[in-house]
Amino acid sequence: MFEYKEKYTVEIRTKESAKIKTKYPDRIPVIAAFDKKSNIVLQQNKFLVPKDITMSQFIYVLRRRIKIEPYQALYCFINNTIPTSSNTMDMIYESLKEQDGFLYIYFSLENTFG
Repeated sequence: MFEYKEKYTVEIRTKESAKIKTKYPDRIPVIAAFDKKSNIVLQQNKFLVPKDITMSQFIYVLRRRIKIEPYQALYCFINNTIPTSSNTMDMIYESLKEQDGFLYIYFSLENTFG
C-alpha cells in the first residue's frame, strides 16, 4: 500500500521522522498514497503539515494540488479508519501515528453522482 514503507527500513524512517520533528516542531510528517484504481500519481508523497489545521483543510489543499473533478469525492483512511474531518492534524497524529513517527494517510476517489 505504501511504497515508502517498502523502500525504507523502520530504523531509517524513525531517524528521518525524528530529524523532521526536531527541525520543524510545529509540523507533522505525513506520508500520503492513493489507491491504484484512481490512477493518481503524486509528485511528492511526503508532506509537512501544520499541526493546527484540520483534516478537512488538509484534504482541501491536497485536492487542489492533484486537480480532481468537482464530482469526485476524496476519502482518506488512517489505519483503516476514517478520521474526523474537524479534528486538528495534531490530534489525529497523536492518536493514529505509526511507530516510526510518520502519519500514513491513504486516499481513495469515488464518483459522487453515479
